[in-house]
Amino acid sequence: MNKILPFIILLLLTFSSLAQEFQAKVIVNSEKIPGSNKQIFSTLENSLNEFVNQKKWTNQTYESKGQIVCVFTLNILEQPNPNEFKASIQLQASRPVFNSTYTTPIFNYKDDQFSFRYTEFEPLFYNPNNFQSNLVAVISYYSYIILGFDADTFAEKGGEEHYYQAQNIVSLAQQSSYIGWNSNDGLRNRYNLVNELLSPTFDVVRNASYKYHINGLDMMFADNFNSKEVISNAIISLDELFNQRPNSVLIRVFMDAKSEEIANIFSDGPKIETNELKRVLNSISAINSSKWQKIK
Repeated sequence: MNKILPFIILLLLTFSSLAQEFQAKVIVNSEKIPGSNKQIFSTLENSLNEFVNQKKWTNQTYESKGQIVCVFTLNILEQPNPNEFKASIQLQASRPVFNSTYTTPIFNYKDDQFSFRYTEFEPLFYNPNNFQSNLVAVISYYSYIILGFDADTFAEKGGEEHYYQAQNIVSLAQQSSYIGWNSNDGLRNRYNLVNELLSPTFDVVRNASYKYHINGLDMMFADNFNSKEVISNAIISLDELFNQRPNSVLIRVFMDAKSEEIANIFSDGPKIETNELKRVLNSISAINSSKWQKIK
């Protein structure tokens, strides 16, 4: 018995260190909906938190410290009927930087093309072979997109299998009447985002993300100067693609997540040559020109 006890304790500690993929927080904001009875939104919020955090999204094993920290914010804008809702959804995700207490943003995206039906207490179930609920489809789609963005920062094109899962959801959802799933539903839609992620034309963005994180941010503790050079070169590599595809959704998504961080990285610490970096940043993300002024 004395020999078995330490083994049992070790086994329990091992399993306790393993976790699902996400450390997610789902927020349902119903401030724009009149009325005092908001119980359905509390129920929805609880159900979505359970759905995202308790579902096993991959066949990989995640340690607790390696979970993807993310926030899904559903802003309910209208309630045309008791069980019908129009909303927007904001996604934010981050991952830890090696040998650091810092977490870096990897995905920051807002989707305004979101409507769904929901009956209080209905079970949320994802079926990869069938479209049943736009609510489940959108949440599942972005869960796989976030998994892909995270994996791309650790391995070259590491998110491929997750993006294919997201693309499968798009294919099934296109048969529905909901917007956001088709190429002609505006520029920033779910179809175009995953299509660019899986297109070889846009591999340069995914490769830039990999180098930015693995050889840049994750090596800051060892060589700050060289890491800044790596990050600068990764960003500069996007220039040619932007000149060819100035309306790229993927470049915009990358810059939405990284603009504040880029400005902070190059406004302090060891100085490198930044003239070309600033030129490219002002070209591919002119909307953030005030941030680029901080770069020294």
